[in-house]
Amino acid sequence: MNCIIIDDETTARVIINQLCSQIDDLTILEEFPNAIQAIKYLNQHEVDLIFLDIHMPDFTGFDFIQTLKNPPKIILTTSDANFAIEAFEYDCIVDYLVKPIPFPRFEKAIQKARNFAATNAAAATQTPTDQEPASDNHLYINIDRRLIKLDIPSIYLIEAKGDYINVKTEDKNYTVHSTLKKIEDKLPKDLFLKVHRSYIINVKKIIDIEDNSVLIKKDVIPVSRSNRPELMKRLNLL
Repeated sequence: MNCIIIDDETTARVIINQLCSQIDDLTILEEFPNAIQAIKYLNQHEVDLIFLDIHMPDFTGFDFIQTLKNPPKIILTTSDANFAIEAFEYDCIVDYLVKPIPFPRFEKAIQKARNFAATNAAAATQTPTDQEPASDNHLYINIDRRLIKLDIPSIYLIEAKGDYINVKTEDKNYTVHSTLKKIEDKLPKDLFLKVHRSYIINVKKIIDIEDNSVLIKKDVIPVSRSNRPELMKRLNLL
C-alpha cells in the first residue's frame, strides 16, 4: 500500500516511518508537516493510506478529511484519546492509534486497512443483482460520547428534529445529533420507508392506516402524497 504521513511534529513522522519500514507491503511516498501541503499533493497523486494527526496548527485532521471528495483509507495517529467516537463517524477512518504506538497495535491497524481494502474491492466487483443487504442487524448511535448498539428491527420510528433525530425503539427513545438522510442510508430498504420529509417508519410495525397517516404504537405519522404509492406497494393487501 502506498502511504503518506501528515503530522506537524517531526519526531512523530520519524516514528511512523520507522513503524512502516517494518511492514513489507507499506511504501511511504511522502511526509507532510501540515494538511495544506498534503491536499496539494493529493490533487495530483493517488494514495492507498494516510497516517493523519488530529491536532495541527490552522487545519485539523478532521478539517482535512472534510476537504477530500473521495478520501483513501485513513489511520489517525494522535496523542489525544478523546476523539475516538467522533473519528468513527467517518467511513474512511479504519483505526485510531494513540501515541506512543506499540508495534503490535500498529500491525493490527494495518491489517484493518488491508481488510477494508479487500472488502471494498469485493463490493466493487459485484453486480447490482449480486449485492445483498447487510447481514448485520444492528447499528451504533453516538449518545454523549458513548456508542450505543441498537437492534435495527426494534426501531419503529425515526423523526427529524432540526439538527437532531429522535430514534424510537421497542425499549427506549434516543435523541441523536444526525440527519434523517444519514440514518436512512444505513437502514435496510425492505424494512424502512421514508413516508414524510420528517419521518422514517418501520413498515412491519404499522398498526393502522387511515387517509394520509399511519399509526405505529401510539404515534400517528403523516404520509406525504408523493410517498403514499410506495407505502401501499409495501403492504400485503388482500
